Amino acid sequence: MQSAAPHPAYNYKVVRQFILMTIVWGVLGMCTGVLIAAQLVWPELNFDTPWLSFGRLRPLHTSLVIFGFAGSAQFAASYYAVQRTCQARLFSDGLAAFTFWGWQATIVIMLVTLPMGLTTTKEYAEIEFTGAVWMAIVWIAYGIVFFTTVTHRQTPHIYVGNWFFGAFILVIAMLHVINHLSIPVSWFKSYSVYSGATDAMVQWWYGHNAVGFFLTTGFLGMMYYFVPKQADRPVYSYRLSIVHFWALITLYIWAGPHHLHYTALPDWAQTLGMVMSIILLAPSWGGMINGMMTLSGAWHKLRTDPILRFLVVSLAFYGMSTFEGPMMAIKTVNALSHYTDWTIGHVHAGALGWVAMITIGALYHLIPKVFAREQMHSIGLINAHFWLATIGTVLYIASMWVNGITQGLMWRAVNDDGTLTYSFVEALEASHPGLVVRLIGGLCFLAGMLLMAVNTWQTLRNRQVDQTQPSSTAHAS
Repeated sequence: MQSAAPHPAYNYKVVRQFILMTIVWGVLGMCTGVLIAAQLVWPELNFDTPWLSFGRLRPLHTSLVIFGFAGSAQFAASYYAVQRTCQARLFSDGLAAFTFWGWQATIVIMLVTLPMGLTTTKEYAEIEFTGAVWMAIVWIAYGIVFFTTVTHRQTPHIYVGNWFFGAFILVIAMLHVINHLSIPVSWFKSYSVYSGATDAMVQWWYGHNAVGFFLTTGFLGMMYYFVPKQADRPVYSYRLSIVHFWALITLYIWAGPHHLHYTALPDWAQTLGMVMSIILLAPSWGGMINGMMTLSGAWHKLRTDPILRFLVVSLAFYGMSTFEGPMMAIKTVNALSHYTDWTIGHVHAGALGWVAMITIGALYHLIPKVFAREQMHSIGLINAHFWLATIGTVLYIASMWVNGITQGLMWRAVNDDGTLTYSFVEALEASHPGLVVRLIGGLCFLAGMLLMAVNTWQTLRNRQVDQTQPSSTAHAS
C-alpha cells in the first residue's frame, strides 16, 4: 500500500495529534471497561476504594471511549476529509490547534472529576457544569473551523461525507447545550433546570441522540470517505447517500422516548419514540447497503486487505445493531429487554462492532498518509488485531444477549399464587457465566488495541517517505 507524502497545502499536524490521542484514550478507556467488567465477576476488585468503585468508573469508561476515543477519531477524520474533499486548508491553524488542546483538556477534566464522584449523574452527560461550558466553547470552535473550511472549498459541491460531519457538529452542539442547562451552586456542583419526567425526557432526547449523532452520524461521514478510498471504488449510489442523510437526520431526533417505556412519561410520547425508531430502520439500512455495495467489483480485496475488512465488518455490525435497536424499541420486546444485559449487548454491538471497528480501519488508512510512511509497520499485526476485535465483539454481545434474555425471563416468572419464582440473587447467579465470557471478549478487544498501539509506534519509528517527490494523489478526494 503506497502512501502519498502529506501535501503542504493541508494542515495534517492537528490530524496527527488527534490520531495519536484516539489511540491513547482508546487504550485507557478500554482498560477501564475491562476493569469494571472484572469487578462484576469479582466484586472485591474495587478494593473498598470509592474512586475505584463500579459506580464511579463506569461513567469514566463511557466518557473516555465516547468523547476521548470516538470524539478524537471524528476530529481527525473530519479535519482530514474536509481538506481533501474541499481541496482547501483548514481554516485557522491556531483555532484548529485550540480544538485539539481544548478537547484533550475536556477529557482530562472527566478523568479527574468522575472518579471523585463529581457528576451530574446523567448518562453520557456526566461532566459537571463548569466542564460542560468549556466543552461547549471547544465545540463551537470546532464548528467554526469545519464550516469555514467548507465555505473556502475549491470544489463546486459539498461531498456527502461533509454533510454528515456538519450535521453531527450542529446537532451535538444543540443537544449538549439544552441538556446541560443548569443552575450552578459551586465550581463542581450544579442542578438541572428540569425536573421529574421532563428531566428524564430531555436527558434521553440527548442520550439517544448522543448515540444517533455522536456515535452514528459522524461515523457515517467517516464511512462515506474511507470505504470508497480503501476499496478504490466510487460510492455505490450518490443519490442514495443524499436520501440516507435527510431521512436519518429527520427521524433520529425523535427516537429518544423509547428509553422510557413503562415510566411516568406520557404514553403518546413513548409510542412516538417507538414508531420513529421502527421507521428509522429504513434509512439506517439504506446507508449500510450503500456502503456494502460500494465494494461491487472489489470484494476480492477482502482476502488481502485487513483494513478494508475492518471497514466492511463495521458496516455489518452497523446493519445488525440498527435492526436490533428498532426491535428493542417495540414495547412488548422492551418489556423483556429493558434493564437487562441485553441492552448492554446492543450498545456494544454498536460501540465495538460499528464505532470502534470503523475507527480502527480509518486510522490504519490514515496513519501512513499523514505521517508520510510507506505503509503500516506490520500488516500481520493488523490481521491479528482484526481477529481479536471480531472475536472479542462476538463474545461480548452474544454473552450479553444470553444474559439479558435469561434475566428478563427470570424476573417476570411468577408462581400460581402470584409470587416471584426466582429471587434477584438467583438471577444474578445465572448471569455469572455470561459476565465471565463478556470479560474474555473485552480482554480480546483490548489486546487488539494494544497491538494497534505497538504497530503505530513501530510505524512512526520507520523512515519517512521522500516528501520532495510529487504526489499524484495530493488533491484527490
